[in-house]
Amino acid sequence: MSAGQRLRTPFGEARLARYPLRRRETLRAWDAADEYLLDELAGLGLGEGTRLLILNDSFGALAVSLAALAPSSQGDSYTAHWSLRENLLANGWPTDSVRVMTPLDGHRGEYDLVLVRVPKTLSLLEEQLLRLKPHLHGASRVIGLGMARQIHTSTLALFEAIVGPTHTSLARKKARLIFSRPDPGRVARPSPYPSCYPLEGRGYRICNHAGVFSRERLDIGTRLLLGHIPADPGLGDIVDLGCGNGVLGLLAAEANPRARLHFTDESYLALASARDNYQRCGSGGPAEFLATDCLMGLAPESADLILCNPPFHQQQTVGDFIAWRMFRQAGEVLRRGGALRIVGNRHLNYHVKLKRLFGNLRQVAANPKFVVLEAIRE
Repeated sequence: MSAGQRLRTPFGEARLARYPLRRRETLRAWDAADEYLLDELAGLGLGEGTRLLILNDSFGALAVSLAALAPSSQGDSYTAHWSLRENLLANGWPTDSVRVMTPLDGHRGEYDLVLVRVPKTLSLLEEQLLRLKPHLHGASRVIGLGMARQIHTSTLALFEAIVGPTHTSLARKKARLIFSRPDPGRVARPSPYPSCYPLEGRGYRICNHAGVFSRERLDIGTRLLLGHIPADPGLGDIVDLGCGNGVLGLLAAEANPRARLHFTDESYLALASARDNYQRCGSGGPAEFLATDCLMGLAPESADLILCNPPFHQQQTVGDFIAWRMFRQAGEVLRRGGALRIVGNRHLNYHVKLKRLFGNLRQVAANPKFVVLEAIRE
């Protein structure tokens, strides 16, 4: 396993790793935007009393580097928080050196400095800035960061509209910084999130927090899988793996009212959406909601059916390593005779991976773009 790589900054040197650890890891736990920002901060003369908030710190690079300032770190990713805790310990800092917050945790008081890594979706950035605005004072500094390809005119427009006057830095190693000064006269408008849409042909209204996958409409892959959810009185435990807004688990509960449902996701906002939808629309049967990496925390041989529309990215990084991890863990969590049923783009060739891991596979359904596959644990 990777032991981490060393980030050298004006604030010292830190050993950082990406979690979950992978053999022969080639990706770093930071990027050029982190380096650019830390160099910029060195000239600000930050003192011990600075109230610092970090948003969307990918793997803890910023919080670990600035741990002496006792920052708060808020983000939507379980794996990012896991990485932060492990990287703090690896660098001799107790885990309570940083106040770790989910997007559902409220802010306390006012911040002097806020560092905002630009997230993947504008909706999440909008929600974060709207929640942040009442906790800024006239002298607060808000600095955004990201690779240049991630910062668009629409990104700057959100900072400008919600926080105040905004400008960007020159690019350095394809990274940019965003500088925004709070306008005390600008009143934060109400958040438009969660947002909802009707589920076609089902009579349900599906609601989603900001940044959740398939937030504005049901995606076509999930729509295909919804038509092929088993109904079997013998199913005791059903898992909606990487649940997003929980629509797969919700309809699995409808088809199997005696089953126990387990919803897992690494996004706190996705899990909150799934919980809200299940409690509002569901049968009221027993259900567990677990923020975790894939299926960590579920007992071996504890599930009869696992449903999944696998993601193909971790934060900004695209790849199939999360799908592999999901499939491997599914093989451990399924009882003998239990089934993993997934949907995926045809070009991702999930059938090759599933055949290799399970030794058996059948195609349940397909359309020109997607395929539903089922593997049985023998």
